[in-house]
Amino acid sequence: MSTIVALVGSPNVGKSVIFSHLTGKYVTVSNYPGTTVELSKGKGLLGLKKIDIVDTPGSNSLIPMSEDEEVTRNVLISGTIDYVVQVADEKNLQRGLMISSELSELELPFTLVLNMADEARRKGVFIDIDRLSKILGVPVVETVAVEGKGIDKMKKTILNSSKAHVKVNYGKLEDSIDKLSKIFGNRGKAIMALSDESFTEKNLKDQIKINEAKEIIQNAKKSISVPLFYYIREKRREEVLHILRKVKEEEKILKTQLSEKLSSLTLNPITGIPIFLSIVLLLYEFVGFLGAQIMVEFLEENLFGKIINPSMKILFEKYIINDFISRMFVGEFGIITMALTYAIAIIFPIVLTFFIAFGLLEDSGYFPRLAVMGNKPLKFLGLNGKAILPLILGCGCVTMATITVRTLDSKKERIIATLLLALGVPCSAQIAVIFAMASSLSFCALLFIFSVVLLQLVIIGALSSKIIKGQSSDFIMELPPLRVPKFSNILYKTLMRLEWYAKEVIPIFILGTLFLFFLNEYNILIIIERLFSPIVVDFLELPKEAARAFLMGFFRRDYGAAGLFQLQDVGLMNNLQTVVSLIVITLFVPCIANLFVIIKERGPKIAMMIFIFVLVYAVIVGGITNIFLKYMGISF
Repeated sequence: MSTIVALVGSPNVGKSVIFSHLTGKYVTVSNYPGTTVELSKGKGLLGLKKIDIVDTPGSNSLIPMSEDEEVTRNVLISGTIDYVVQVADEKNLQRGLMISSELSELELPFTLVLNMADEARRKGVFIDIDRLSKILGVPVVETVAVEGKGIDKMKKTILNSSKAHVKVNYGKLEDSIDKLSKIFGNRGKAIMALSDESFTEKNLKDQIKINEAKEIIQNAKKSISVPLFYYIREKRREEVLHILRKVKEEEKILKTQLSEKLSSLTLNPITGIPIFLSIVLLLYEFVGFLGAQIMVEFLEENLFGKIINPSMKILFEKYIINDFISRMFVGEFGIITMALTYAIAIIFPIVLTFFIAFGLLEDSGYFPRLAVMGNKPLKFLGLNGKAILPLILGCGCVTMATITVRTLDSKKERIIATLLLALGVPCSAQIAVIFAMASSLSFCALLFIFSVVLLQLVIIGALSSKIIKGQSSDFIMELPPLRVPKFSNILYKTLMRLEWYAKEVIPIFILGTLFLFFLNEYNILIIIERLFSPIVVDFLELPKEAARAFLMGFFRRDYGAAGLFQLQDVGLMNNLQTVVSLIVITLFVPCIANLFVIIKERGPKIAMMIFIFVLVYAVIVGGITNIFLKYMGISF
């Protein structure tokens, strides 16, 4: 039976980097918390011993406050873990030692890895490693994971991990803990049962033991004047501070670093908002000009328009006798002339430039600062600054972002965030197409489109916060330092995302095209166009061909956006129609992959409610926008 090693630690401490060092397997590494929301698994070699490695979601405590933290807790109490590698941020050791004390109570052998040692030095933080190791009773290793420093020493230490002998005195609760330990078989689980009321029923099957444990917990509550969770956390914090005083030294750093000055500017609304708008403008120029104009023009007009598509049509006419097969590959809805032209000539260069820009921003550490700046506005929507991270991730892939909604602490916040992602957060390819289409209009048109979408997010978010029952959680986030993005990391992430695009997006483009091909072959597409004509042509005042684009949008919204891009490119839509169509497709129904994830995460009932609401709302907003622009005489 293989040895299983679990990586555990707070968000944004470098677990995923260490996972990559141990397995040789690249996972997304970003300078903001919440990158890992599911278990990442891999295999590694420590000396001559083969091991299985599990990278868990970032957790500030093993008493879960969110769904992703519960995943981490369940892994550790499963009984399958042989060793734990706890990764901590050396400059914020207090937070790391809180988890160390919990691992000690669970009696799990672990090695404490103090990562980001270089940043700790720059902050004037020095930890006595040897003394800390003696106090905890476990190996302690310093690393700078992004540079590979200390990794070899860490690898040699893992199999020599030991159980810590830190024991927090919980005063009045010690008697209850002893009684619960006999029921759960473990001091750590006993403390979890006192801290989390749902823990008992989730982890005990014997009803007699459940009732006995609940009675002990109720008696413990009566002996303490504050919530048990709070009391336990404070007692643990007192012990951690006692350890810190023995091992930590700090020197005052008089010189303020440039990164800290820039960080302050991004957090101040007076300078932060202009910085944000400047970033959007640069993104618009980079994606809209380089990707959507220069690269698309070369690939679509020259490579596909003059070489590939004409050559393939000649080959099919010459060698393929069956006209049906020819139409399937090189006809109006052909796999080559439509699916691959869309996917490679139009979308690929746009998403390539967007992925590069997105990677630079996430590696720099800018996104968490955006979360802090957005905390107050998001409170109006029943959310907090923590929710901005899934919303930003949605700009990469809405489907994956819907999974990261688990990191939010309350059910109410998770439902609101899922709804907003489905409604008005466009994925990377769709944003790129919007930039491309708007670049032929004006920057004002782009701002108008995003302003209308943002307004809908505010309206629906605010209404949802009033209608959906439940409480919102407090906002606590540690800011990572601003860093110069590493070229190798940007390259890896861009290549990995392009691989995802090739494996998952292009096949859907092909399937969507085949679906449209068969609808067209059997004249069903004409029926659909006529059916939706009152909405698409009369209400939205778009060309009837736009119905096809919206139908394609159900498979992938960026696929639908690509259809609109081509309608604009051949002159079937004027500027006003372009703006209206982009607003509708941005607010349109979640793609089929996202719909399945919503069903999995939130249940079929909520998923169907979101789907129907978003579909109707997108059309209504599009129609109202069209009427408003015509009445005001705005044509962009």
